[in-house]
Amino acid sequence: MNEQNNMVRGSFSGKIKSLIKSFIPAPLFKLFEPAYHYFLALVASLIYGLPSRKLIVIGVTGTTGKTTVVELIRHIFNKNGILTASASSLNFCIGEDCEKNDLKMTMPGRFRLQKFIKKALLRGATHIVIEVTSQGVLQSRNCGINFDYAVFTNIAPEHIEAHGGFEKYRNAKLEFFRHTSAGRSKKIKGYVIKKRAIVNGDDPSFELFLDFPFDIKKTFSVKNFPYYNPMSGDFNKANVSAAAKVAEEEGLGLYKINEALHSFSGVPGRMEFIQKEPFLVVVDYAHTPGGLQRVYEAVSGEEHKINKMICVLGAAGGGRDKWKRPEMGRIAAQSCDEVILTNEDPYDEDPAKILGDIAGGFSLTSNKQFIVPKKIISREEAIRRAIALAEKGDVVVITGKGAEPWIMGPKGTKTPWDDRAVVKKELEKIKK
Repeated sequence: MNEQNNMVRGSFSGKIKSLIKSFIPAPLFKLFEPAYHYFLALVASLIYGLPSRKLIVIGVTGTTGKTTVVELIRHIFNKNGILTASASSLNFCIGEDCEKNDLKMTMPGRFRLQKFIKKALLRGATHIVIEVTSQGVLQSRNCGINFDYAVFTNIAPEHIEAHGGFEKYRNAKLEFFRHTSAGRSKKIKGYVIKKRAIVNGDDPSFELFLDFPFDIKKTFSVKNFPYYNPMSGDFNKANVSAAAKVAEEEGLGLYKINEALHSFSGVPGRMEFIQKEPFLVVVDYAHTPGGLQRVYEAVSGEEHKINKMICVLGAAGGGRDKWKRPEMGRIAAQSCDEVILTNEDPYDEDPAKILGDIAGGFSLTSNKQFIVPKKIISREEAIRRAIALAEKGDVVVITGKGAEPWIMGPKGTKTPWDDRAVVKKELEKIKK
């Protein structure tokens, strides 16, 4: 899929930004940066011929579950003969033809994204599902794309430093809904495509996301769950419900939705079971306190009879959400029997300092038995040690990276990486 890969990578915005900043002082550039981002979004859409006006475009936003919902929608649609493309933190797909997203950017830049939409259109896709991030909205990456659906999964504190507070973070999510509801309606094959909001009715903020003039507003809930859940963890019921509600709006019935769900093999790096016997090994992308809690609860649930839980985790550097480091440490101390703290994406920050911040949360636990975490900066060595500690009936839970293909280091360096490949290599060693 080289053609698609080239399409995803190509971008002019970085060069344009560098050129402008070479002539304009940084403080002055900051003043008109929002206008700059908006202008680029419009230029990109015009260069590629406004391709989103000829497709049904579904945007999925929220703190967690976005990638899973995107993958579920694409799978359900394609299994029912609706050629659907998707752009997520995991990959770029047209139908079942996928290319890994190695950009270290969930929502691509404006030119990359418009180019991908155009390619999907030329390949015959009628629908496209896009993972929409709050930072992407701040940079107007959603502008110039005529979204028809705005889907909301949930919201919890995240990217606090980048946004300047939880309210501003939530407002960025709300801005995506406002922008979508205010967008121009399109006609495809003579039919007017209505603007739809699909919102998690179980989330405390759900009413805020319904407070926009959409043509159709629908909520979903896990309280009445008629769908087949092909993934581990009750929290995935919300993701299935979100995808199913979109499918229903596109005319698919319960039988067809459930039939497609039965063939869904899961999302790489999301509650991915690498081994089940003699001990369980799970890799998950969880990198927020809420996500970590849900993964630990799912793994320690009744469906998995376990003796000891061995947890490997880290936290992103570069000043990203430092507040959550001790909180994740507290959750790990509360849930796990053995904890190994390790590198994740340090960027320009000292990895030892990051691990120290996480370890600071261990004293906050209400556990009677205080756990002393091991600190191993090498992620490969940390995984090796965790697997070496595991015995029959135990579970090893490795979080933070999922299927991400890089570890981000100083000055933007990218080291090729895959938690799952490292796990498989270590498991092969102990079998010999």
